[in-house]
Amino acid sequence: MRHQWNRFFAFLLRDAAIVTAVAALWACTLKLGPAHDFKTGAVHVLTGLSTVFVGYLFHEWGHLLGAWSARGHFELPRTVMETLFLFRFDNVRNTRKQFVAMTLGGFASSVLVVAAMLVLLPWGLLATYVALGLTAAGVAATFIIEVPEFLGVVRGGPMPHGAAFISDGGPPRAQ
Repeated sequence: MRHQWNRFFAFLLRDAAIVTAVAALWACTLKLGPAHDFKTGAVHVLTGLSTVFVGYLFHEWGHLLGAWSARGHFELPRTVMETLFLFRFDNVRNTRKQFVAMTLGGFASSVLVVAAMLVLLPWGLLATYVALGLTAAGVAATFIIEVPEFLGVVRGGPMPHGAAFISDGGPPRAQ
C-alpha cells in the first residue's frame, strides 16, 4: 500500500459516509412504517437497494483486507469515482496464496454481511425483502463469477483477468 494512504483514507471516508446515509435512510424507513402508498414504497425500495450497495462495499473491503493481510500487491483507483471496484489486484506480482487470501476475504465479509442482515433487518418491511432478495442475487452472482475463478486458481489454473486485476497477460508468479 505504499504511496496510497491518501487514496485509502478517501475511500474509507466515502464508504463511511455511504454507510451513515443508509443508516439515516433506515431510520426514515422505520419512522414511516410499512409501505402503504407509492411514497413510502419508494423509500422502502431505495432503502433496500442502498443496503445491498453497502453489502457490496463490505464485500469489496473484505477482498482488500484479505489482499492486505497477505501482503499482496494492489492499486487503489486514483479517485473515489473512477470505478466500482475498491482496488485492482496485481496478478503479476502476487502469488496464488495471496490471490486465495484476497478472495477469501471477500467471501468471509459476504457471509458476515448476510448474517448481519438476517439478524438486524426488521422483518415484515418491504425494504428488508428488497435487501434480502437482491443480496441473494448477489450471492448467486458470486457463486457464478468468483467461486469458479477461485477454485480454478486453487487447482493450479491461471489467475483471472479483467477490470479488477492488473495483469500483463503473462503467467502468475511462482508460489
